[in-house]
Amino acid sequence: MLKIPRRTFLHLAAGAIAASAAPSLALAQAYPSRPTRLVLGFPPGGSADAVVRLVAEWLSGRLGHPVVVENRPGASGNIGTEDVVRAAPDGYTLLFATSTNSTNTALYPNLNFDFSADIAPVAAVSRNPFVMVVNSLVPTKTVAEFIGYAKANPGKLAMASAGNGTPHHLFGELFKMMTGVNLLHVPYRGEAPALTDLMAGQVQVMFTTAAGPALEYIKFGRLRVLAVTTAARQDALPDVPTVGEFVPGYEASGWFGIVAPKGTAAATVARLNAEIGAGLADPTLTARLAGIGLVPMPMTPPQFGKFIADDIAKWTKVIRTADIKPQQG
Repeated sequence: MLKIPRRTFLHLAAGAIAASAAPSLALAQAYPSRPTRLVLGFPPGGSADAVVRLVAEWLSGRLGHPVVVENRPGASGNIGTEDVVRAAPDGYTLLFATSTNSTNTALYPNLNFDFSADIAPVAAVSRNPFVMVVNSLVPTKTVAEFIGYAKANPGKLAMASAGNGTPHHLFGELFKMMTGVNLLHVPYRGEAPALTDLMAGQVQVMFTTAAGPALEYIKFGRLRVLAVTTAARQDALPDVPTVGEFVPGYEASGWFGIVAPKGTAAATVARLNAEIGAGLADPTLTARLAGIGLVPMPMTPPQFGKFIADDIAKWTKVIRTADIKPQQG
């Protein structure tokens, strides 16, 4: 029987281990080596679509391989989300997640996946402020005045939204819960028709995105802005107070971010987080985000994971308290 000196044996064993690890190490170091799918669960044309394409353009340049946006609309974003959580956890299929993913957790109790358990948080991208606006016929100029007016006219003021369970609806329900006002919820199929009826006086108040058409309507006096929904005032509307200045503790905002399937390598997640973080520190990209009313929100993967968990808990409480169901049809 051939005897191998102990020192030689240890060297050979160490070499064998290193050799077996080399392919995995090379694979991790090589990421990415081909195009990456960045799935969005909504159709082209909306605010999420505009942002995901900015992010994809940035990442394509940083990673040296194309990051291809794939719109997979349907079931309030759940179809695209399920596509991603079922994908191989190799970093080549990512989800452009939104605050809708948080609210869907409570709105749809029978989903085929558990969003918080089946994803690996990668990076937050932006916080998306909303504004509380009223039509010009409503005789209130502050949130405090509106609360008093609503309490003096219980059930007579209508609150428009972009649909049951949308952020527009939930932010209004949170306001109702925290102030005790009685507003009649009127769901529309999208933000545009709701804003149209708000300006026409068919409804009186709405919580809507602080960007796009709403800002134009505010600028030309067709809508009156009472407050922003974020915890802090916004650069785009520096003279507009927050709802929280009148209703302590109130805060509501949408968000965008990127997640991967559970089990994606930590090194891959770290690489993607670093590249997105670099984008959120780049003046050109941040200016483009600001141009559509968004506030960069850089976070580490653990911070983003906690943020998502807290967001799910917050809106689950609102949805269950208000007994909100998904919009049908």
